[in-house]
Amino acid sequence: MRILHDNRPSDRKRVERLIRHESLVDLKGPGSRADLTRRVFGKALTPEKAVERIVDDVRLQGDRALFAYCRKLDGFAANAGNLRVTAPEARAALKRIPPNLLKALQTAIRNVRFFHMKEKPTRWFHDGPAVGMGQRWTPIESAGLYVPGGLAAYPSSVIMNVIPAKEAGVKRVVVVTPVKKDGRVPDAVVAAAHLSGADLILKVGGAQAVAALAYGTKSVPKVDKIVGPGNLFVALAKRRVLGAVGIDGFPGPSEVLVLADGSVPAAWAASDLLAQAEHDEMAMPLLVTTSAPYAREVAQEVETQLELLHRRDIARDSLLSRGAVIVVRDRKRAVEISNLFAPEHLEILCKTPYPWLPDLRHAGALFLGPYSAEAFGDYTAGPNHVLPTGGTARYASGLSVYDFLKRTNVLEVKSRGVKKLGPDTAALAEAEGLTAHAQSVLFRMRGILE
Repeated sequence: MRILHDNRPSDRKRVERLIRHESLVDLKGPGSRADLTRRVFGKALTPEKAVERIVDDVRLQGDRALFAYCRKLDGFAANAGNLRVTAPEARAALKRIPPNLLKALQTAIRNVRFFHMKEKPTRWFHDGPAVGMGQRWTPIESAGLYVPGGLAAYPSSVIMNVIPAKEAGVKRVVVVTPVKKDGRVPDAVVAAAHLSGADLILKVGGAQAVAALAYGTKSVPKVDKIVGPGNLFVALAKRRVLGAVGIDGFPGPSEVLVLADGSVPAAWAASDLLAQAEHDEMAMPLLVTTSAPYAREVAQEVETQLELLHRRDIARDSLLSRGAVIVVRDRKRAVEISNLFAPEHLEILCKTPYPWLPDLRHAGALFLGPYSAEAFGDYTAGPNHVLPTGGTARYASGLSVYDFLKRTNVLEVKSRGVKKLGPDTAALAEAEGLTAHAQSVLFRMRGILE
């Protein structure tokens, strides 16, 4: 793993590129996107153009286009009779999963539910003598939750998306996930959805799933909001349907920034970097430290542990393209890098993490101290793992019950309020040339109902 010294001009430029979430080495892609679009559309299309075609076709043709794209893109012969995971299928999946996995799912669900139950906002109303004012919160009616699939199973994504929606009070929660040619959804995903309280599980993914949720088809109910991570085509589809439906954002590759003072074993730090790197080739594993010897130790540990991973090729590409151990002059510079980078996951890998907190302003999630491996946050600890990426933690937050709630302002002006606020309200309305606004207030000022 590369080591960059922030005080060296040549390295400083590369550090600045990483802070901007840029790759240091451009990896050669698989070249499959052009081949895929050529096979489906008869000619190579950009991802943007392909998504535009898919979304528009599903919007206009409904199930006909949806099923066609399921066959062309996933090889699954979808139809109205096999698109849904049935109750018997869900029960069978629960029976098939190993007892230790069932226990793990139940632990994760319990802790995630507790976390989101605690964050639910409360309505308030101030009943003053002149004016009563407040806010009430109501859930959206329905939500579509995208769960990545195809090559892997992600039951944790199911839990992290379904639980906050259900805790918010969403009546209909629809899970969509791509499947292989045989049309089977992994047992762990089905079990997680069933145990979390999902109302419907559909065997469809990609841009066609996003379009179906946004506009509705005979087989797929229209929803009010779509959340959850996905590949480039899913992200582009969410961007295209925004407005017809709400979305949570445009999540990008996952990232971790580890701030380390050398007080925690280098092997622990290296394992946290590799845990991020194995997500995909574009994941960003970074560590910042003031200790050059510790940086060398961590880099060596990364190379040693890398060879033991099942996904070592993916992790190696991530480390090559977007990974680094960065040596800085002092803690002030480490904090500055963190605030500029605004990481999705921020680990303070120190025996005494709390002195760092006052100066750290931007992070999707904080992990404090030697034992708070980011993996706990991914799975069982409780806080949601759907977090802002690509520097958007400067202004965005992780998925929560708030994403499934609407805030409504409440106002009650009393007769005393009319007398108190009426003249000023009318004056402001007339200053803006809105005489009907002023008149609506003046009528009330002249005719107080006793």
